Amino acid sequence: MTEIYYLIRSKTDGKYLAARPDDHEKSYLLLFNEDFDAMSYLNTHAGDLANKLGVESISGSQISGLMKRWGFVGIGIVSDPLLPKIEFLQRS
Repeated sequence: MTEIYYLIRSKTDGKYLAARPDDHEKSYLLLFNEDFDAMSYLNTHAGDLANKLGVESISGSQISGLMKRWGFVGIGIVSDPLLPKIEFLQRS
């Protein structure tokens, strides 16, 4: 069984929401375990942009390809969308 994750994506240019915790050159794709967590994150941290962003689902098996295509160095799994609390994992 494949795990499903949720991403936030721009409706205007198609870019995914990413974090750059240490270096402006390295970006991490933000993933949410539930669609309502992604919506909570949007409403809390980007309420004025919520109409320009959307939530999409992705299977765990598709993440590697998406990371390569967009040049992400890793993922950031958001465990608490309100704080936010994010665990960063870098691709080796």
